[in-house]
Amino acid sequence: MKLPVIKHLANFIEENDQDYVLETIETLEALTEVPSLKDEELDVIGELISNMYGAVEVDKMVKEGMSQKEALNTFMSRVLGSIDK
Repeated sequence: MKLPVIKHLANFIEENDQDYVLETIETLEALTEVPSLKDEELDVIGELISNMYGAVEVDKMVKEGMSQKEALNTFMSRVLGSIDK
């Protein structure tokens, strides 16, 4: 996950609509079922999906009253905390 990408996507959601990102996630998830994809291609798709889900989570926290900066930091702390376990 890349914080600048998540921040950019969170801004996109704020300016547009979360549905665009959710539909893109669905499309990318459907693409992962293509049997001829290489591992590297699946890794890229997985990274994109992770960043998009991260942006959706950040947007949710912002809508609950957090500043975007605080929401980004909280989200990344959660991610890093789950990696350490």
